[in-house]
Amino acid sequence: MNFDLASTPIEYVKGVGPKRGELLRKELNIHTLDDLLRHFPFRYVDRTTFHTIVKIRSTDADVQIIGKFKNLQESRSKSGRRMIIGTFFDDTGEVDVVWFQGLKLIKDFIKPEKKYILFGKPNSFSRRLSFAHPELEEYGQDAEQGRAVLQPVYSTTEKLTATGLHSKGIGKIMQNALDLIRNKWNEILPPELCKKFNLIHREMAFQHIHFPKSESDLEDARFRLKFEELFFLQISVVWQKMLAQKNTKGLVFDQKHGFLRSFYLEKLPFKLTNAQIRVLREIRSDVTSGYQMNRLLQGDVGSGKTLVALLSILMAIDAGYQACMMAPTEILARQHYQTISQMLYGMPVVVRLLTGSTKTSERREIHKMLENNTLHILIGTHALIEDTVVFKNLGLAIIDEQHRFGVEQRAKLWKKNVRPPHILVMTATPIPRTLAMTVYGDLDVSVIDELPPGRKPVATYHITEAHRLRLNGFLKNEIKKGRQVYIVYPLIEESEKLDLLALEKGIEYLQHTFPLPDYQISVVHGRMHAEDKAFEMQRFVKGITQIMVATSVIEVGVDVPNATVMVIENAERFGLSQLHQLRGRVGRGAEKSYCILVTGDKLTSEGKIRIDTMCRTNNGFEIAEIDLKLRGPGDLMGTRQSGLMNLKIANLATDQLVVQQSREAAIHLYENDPELVKPEHQQTKLYYQYLYASGSNYAKIS
Repeated sequence: MNFDLASTPIEYVKGVGPKRGELLRKELNIHTLDDLLRHFPFRYVDRTTFHTIVKIRSTDADVQIIGKFKNLQESRSKSGRRMIIGTFFDDTGEVDVVWFQGLKLIKDFIKPEKKYILFGKPNSFSRRLSFAHPELEEYGQDAEQGRAVLQPVYSTTEKLTATGLHSKGIGKIMQNALDLIRNKWNEILPPELCKKFNLIHREMAFQHIHFPKSESDLEDARFRLKFEELFFLQISVVWQKMLAQKNTKGLVFDQKHGFLRSFYLEKLPFKLTNAQIRVLREIRSDVTSGYQMNRLLQGDVGSGKTLVALLSILMAIDAGYQACMMAPTEILARQHYQTISQMLYGMPVVVRLLTGSTKTSERREIHKMLENNTLHILIGTHALIEDTVVFKNLGLAIIDEQHRFGVEQRAKLWKKNVRPPHILVMTATPIPRTLAMTVYGDLDVSVIDELPPGRKPVATYHITEAHRLRLNGFLKNEIKKGRQVYIVYPLIEESEKLDLLALEKGIEYLQHTFPLPDYQISVVHGRMHAEDKAFEMQRFVKGITQIMVATSVIEVGVDVPNATVMVIENAERFGLSQLHQLRGRVGRGAEKSYCILVTGDKLTSEGKIRIDTMCRTNNGFEIAEIDLKLRGPGDLMGTRQSGLMNLKIANLATDQLVVQQSREAAIHLYENDPELVKPEHQQTKLYYQYLYASGSNYAKIS
């Protein structure tokens, strides 16, 4: 590839110039020739098909007709505007045609005895089909063959359109750009990959993606360019992982003590599932390998991740190391602390909790115990990464709900030991496989895809406001049985005041509907002090209150087996993953549990898909796949490695096979030529370095 040519400033492409160049930079972030060529069409107009007039409907997209003109005349509209109107006909019918601009050219071009190809969007006017400003082309011997192409349609803006850079204008400068690279766009993928995956040459791919002659040309170009884009992304991710494994020596967990064995034989609360056993074997293999573990543990709500985390912690303690677990909220940290403390009750293992609300005297005691190695397990929030928190011998760091933490926050935890501790990051938000192997490709992935025996699926129903009285009756009946209920309201930052008002009104309504002394209500939301939230949570956990009114702050970290109903108000305002997380708060006991999604009467098409999906399935991984297609990878993953989401043509939601193929190819390349020194890999290395130098979010190859 000619990198100097690729970096050519956009104004030097024929048809652009300084004024248009500045606009392209500001409006579409197109700075160079390479940027322009990667401004791919977002759709194509099919010029391969010709329609007969009798089959055309006003709801059709652009159509193409062969016919003749009659009754062509100049006239004026009611507003006095000059126009040319006429009738276009074929053997099956006729349509009206009108032009308001270029009238002289139209009159000179159209001859009644000649055939033309008319192309445009049909409309309905006075119950007749009509075309306004259609494209016209004289029908000749080779006309059908000449027009048998897919016409590209490019995204543009109002300001660009004003300078002639509408879709067609961009198409013209795109053709000039393609002329510039003719016979100069070298191949950048290794020859063995091109052969193995039958990839067309890079220059041909750019020609065919912009101006395809056929559907097969377009598909070949798409596959080639998607593979290329994902291959260089996977090189970045795979290289980071492989180099980390090569350069970072890990702590070796040998068994000095018998805590794990004692717990397994005497205190294990229930039999492990096959999935939990498989994951524990993977973790055991990591921590005894001599390499640092960096593992992502995925498990649906209630799959038993906390127990796997505890057993992993006991592996560290058996080897003489300390362990810590960091959670994003105090509610979740406190939940983990209580659960793990209860499980370890009676064992000589010291567990402490450190959060923002921990008292100073207690903090000093914790710091002292950490440094003299008398504290085995520290559970907490962001407070764990403060500089004052110093471990004597940290061997394992566990991060729960990892997507809530930034990269820098996690890195601080890794530096809490001279030699980096083993890292286990956990999530109850199932991540689609393609996303996990790309965004979290530097981690090994373990999946708990099996629920403990006895867990019953939660029955999910959708109701509207009209069924409010029936819902109230159902809730009263569940409470009469001794069960408890969650009622969750949305709380979104942009409209926090409005949402808080809705929450307060909801509480007033509930207090009227469920009056004292028969019903007690707890309230938890993000604006409350930590102590108040903890107090209200404990009242609900202990069964003092029957109803918990909350915002999505209880999405994670609340485990009340007696709670059997989750009511989600304004459910259309929640994302799929969030709805699934909230549903996971119930169904933790032996009783049948329910999730009730309450919405308004009118739902968007996307909102309907979310609600229907929740009612149809409890499978978190299926829900995650649908969520990925609805929201896109950037929205799903937040800001983590957001640069990796700036894909121009590949789609992590729909191109799963290409993601897999490109990843396997990147791993194979690393295993055979990690420094890219072979002659056949020089162009690959140069292009990778070009991407890095041009600001793409890739790791650097030395």
